[in-house]
Amino acid sequence: MNPGAMQNYTLTLDKFLDHAAKWHGTAEVVTGGGGRIDYAALRERANRTSGAFAALGLGLGDHLATLSWNSQAHLECWYGAIGIGIVCHTLNPRLSPAHLAGMIHQAQNRVLAVSPGLESLVTELLARCPTIEHVVLLDEPDRTHGAVDAGRARIWAQQELLDAHGAAMTWGRFDENAPAGLCFTSGTTGAPKGVSYTHRSNYLQTIHLLHADVLGLTARDAVLAAVPLFHANGWGLAFAAPATGAKLVLPGRDQDGGSLARLINDEQVTVAAGVATVWLGLIEHLDRTGGDVPSLNRILLGGASVPQALMDRIETRLGVVVQTSWGMTELSPLGSVTAANSPVRRAGTSGRPPMGVDLLLTNADGVALPEQRGVEGHLRVRGASAVERYFGTEASATDTAGWFDTGDLATIDAAGTLTITGRAKDLIKSGGEWINPSEIETIVGALPQVALVAVIARAHPRWGERPVLVIELRRGAELDDDAVVAALSGRIAQWWMPDAIIRVAAMPLATTGKIDKIRLRAAHG
Repeated sequence: MNPGAMQNYTLTLDKFLDHAAKWHGTAEVVTGGGGRIDYAALRERANRTSGAFAALGLGLGDHLATLSWNSQAHLECWYGAIGIGIVCHTLNPRLSPAHLAGMIHQAQNRVLAVSPGLESLVTELLARCPTIEHVVLLDEPDRTHGAVDAGRARIWAQQELLDAHGAAMTWGRFDENAPAGLCFTSGTTGAPKGVSYTHRSNYLQTIHLLHADVLGLTARDAVLAAVPLFHANGWGLAFAAPATGAKLVLPGRDQDGGSLARLINDEQVTVAAGVATVWLGLIEHLDRTGGDVPSLNRILLGGASVPQALMDRIETRLGVVVQTSWGMTELSPLGSVTAANSPVRRAGTSGRPPMGVDLLLTNADGVALPEQRGVEGHLRVRGASAVERYFGTEASATDTAGWFDTGDLATIDAAGTLTITGRAKDLIKSGGEWINPSEIETIVGALPQVALVAVIARAHPRWGERPVLVIELRRGAELDDDAVVAALSGRIAQWWMPDAIIRVAAMPLATTGKIDKIRLRAAHG
């Protein structure tokens, strides 16, 4: 008897934009500072961009480098590349030329697409990166080529490239396990490592995002992607929005509070995603001007845990529900998220993982803890969107059972709510005993005068290491050392009390918006 069969419908990412163009063709993609296109027209331009990339010699498995902010032009390159199996290698413009050159060398990029305003950086990269043969200047069709010292590379304006070589191409028709994206880790805890996403892994990650208790987008939403596309694929928003026909709002380079307020109100944004520092800037602008953002309903908050006082301030001032989350570049990036209607919604918690992501707590040797609820352990993860090995390496990044060690310490409560309690590498060993900086940061971060807080280790001749507290105060606030000590007294062991309290005008932030503890240690450790 013939058992029957199902169609072989490969899970490739081009299908998201195909779907949007066919069934939500008039829904828009809007770029801050000007630029508006519907999904049908975006699909046509992106498809012609595929032909242009093919004319430049790129094909299945090659890497296109993008050095760009969130914009329509970046999205055209994004889908134009992945539609024909080119890997979209997103580079962070905030990194140093040396770091970027190292990544370009690893990926052997031959074509670089770049946003306006980055010409001097591109000139330096071209001097360091002999593999680059073509540079595509995005967003401004009438830009002169003289802004970049091309050297051996050919410089194209984006529209010029489309006019010369744009041609319709057939999308898909390759294996769903083919690589689709390349993103390097931030390097705040060590050397950056490349994570190679596949079409299948990002397709399944998008399905995770669309769960009702995760992002739960609909065609009635307008989504502000305040997280850059070069941060782990912009948390998947460039796939999730077209998958549901939601309006996608891209801020471009300008993410100051005023620009975001105008975008949110002009485009009636309902859902936004980004790190806490972005929303602080928005709040400060609204406080100065007396404005509001009444259409905004929810914010997906990621990047790093925030103090309860800051979470309360975001929710109260903006009138939104904050969904806290946890993730990593290695997870594509979603690991867990707090549902918008969850009864447990507090700073520090990260909700539950979606179906397809599994979590495990172990001891320091990687042995599973016999009890997985109500105890602290080293967090491991596995799933279809989790890294198996890093780009350019042969060794697996997982243990023999397929679990990836995140480097985080965590607890899981009886309801399955994940709380990240610290980074294993951030633990401070003082006199042979461990101090967890996260516990001190949570207490001090709850003080209303504190904007950002970090605890780092400082070498000590007797105890090995001692904690140092670094604080950025809210604008106009004052907080003396005695008040800080009083807040900590009785809530931490006395020997955990920081040896020094340092105030900084601005906390150093990594390119992901997280506090950069490497720079803090260099300055104050």
